[in-house]
Amino acid sequence: MRRIALAFAATVSVVVLLFSYRTSTGQTPVAVGRPLGESQAPPAAVSPGPVSGGDGTFTGGAADTRYGPVQVRITISGGRITDAQAVQYPQESGRDVRINSTAVPELDQETLQAQSARIDTVSGATYTSEGYQQSLQSAIDAAHR
Repeated sequence: MRRIALAFAATVSVVVLLFSYRTSTGQTPVAVGRPLGESQAPPAAVSPGPVSGGDGTFTGGAADTRYGPVQVRITISGGRITDAQAVQYPQESGRDVRINSTAVPELDQETLQAQSARIDTVSGATYTSEGYQQSLQSAIDAAHR
């Protein structure tokens, strides 16, 4: 009986620890509840804050992802990102189209809100999100030159 009680207490402790484990950095994810289509990968390097470069349109380098390249073009006016568009992203399969038709507009909108490459990853579009962040950072860097 003592072993059963000890095993039960250990199981409850492990379950409590698992439910209290935090994997988020405190930011709200862009899309919650969408089926996962891609596995997790390390986050891309991002700029620490708003854009402070010159005005104009800047295209980032194409970031290679597992499913194909992702490339972002931004427009900066008055030191603010006024437009962000993915000009190249995976569209080879029906799955790519289904995932990215939702994810890319969310990433574009997130960029306008964040005013930097520090944007949330879209659940289910991890590779596209990380490629987007890399290309976005490249475009921001180009604006600083």
